[in-house]
Amino acid sequence: MTHELKKIIQAYITAKSEKIACVMATVVALEGSSYRRPGVRMLIHENGRMIGAVSGGCVEKEVQRQAESVFATKIPKVMTYDGRYRLGCEGILYILLEPFAPDTLFLEAFATTISQRTVLRIDSYYEKEYSESMAFGSVFYLKGALYELQPKREAASAISVFEQILPACFRLIIIGAEHDAVQLSSYAAMTGWEVTVVVNPREEKTLKDFPGASGFIAVEPESFQPQFDHRTAVILMTHSYVKDLQYLMALKDAEFAYLGLLGPLRRREKLFSELLERYPDISEAFLEKVHGPAGIHIGAETPQEIAISVMAEVLSVVNGTSPMLLKEKQGSIHS
Repeated sequence: MTHELKKIIQAYITAKSEKIACVMATVVALEGSSYRRPGVRMLIHENGRMIGAVSGGCVEKEVQRQAESVFATKIPKVMTYDGRYRLGCEGILYILLEPFAPDTLFLEAFATTISQRTVLRIDSYYEKEYSESMAFGSVFYLKGALYELQPKREAASAISVFEQILPACFRLIIIGAEHDAVQLSSYAAMTGWEVTVVVNPREEKTLKDFPGASGFIAVEPESFQPQFDHRTAVILMTHSYVKDLQYLMALKDAEFAYLGLLGPLRRREKLFSELLERYPDISEAFLEKVHGPAGIHIGAETPQEIAISVMAEVLSVVNGTSPMLLKEKQGSIHS
């Protein structure tokens, strides 16, 4: 959800420059089931434009209509949307609508939080009924400081709080510059991942060659000094055994959540064998994080399908789940 909030902030900055008022909608509670869960947000411009979504597209028009009173009165409100009678989700959404006009200090703190990849916390105050009140509103905790979206928010004792901790945006490091790397970059960016592409300088590639990528590193394998974290996945796809081995050696002490290797199983075993020969004391934890061949078995053939297969495995590993058909899953989809 962090990447969605990042888009909302970017859209607000643009709206502010055009002197367009904004309202932010946050799903703060849910009874039953819904397409999205509490914590999802969207931004509504006074001219009718909407950024993001709080459902699959069926709730947004009503949210836009309900936001009209917030634009007029500047008073936050809670709306309800009963999907039992209009949707197939069979749930009741409670959505906080509040004026959204953060100041420069907030925007600077948010940008620092995103760039430094630190967590942020949001407390949203509301009541679980259709109502409006100056006691409603969201409070952001960024870099140890508190930022209230509603500076004139009134204190109220009998009020609910939706607390949310948002981690750093998920990051994908693609090592390689071939056509399949281009496709993976595009698909991952559409998913909201922050994509950085690493290439050998002799590839003569630039950031413009990789749609969706926000970072680009041209570096020889022996000079590569990765600085990752547990919210990072790495895909090694140079299509060169020698380069893959060199980059793999550079990655042996790095922190990451997932490392995928393209190519057949025997290629992975050969890479492991040579890696262990050079570094016999390499940690078992590192080897366990390496997935090769990367991806889940969905019959993928094209570069686009392979990108989907690889991303699906990354999600499965990071979320600690096992791939399966949802129709075979017992109980709730989101458990």
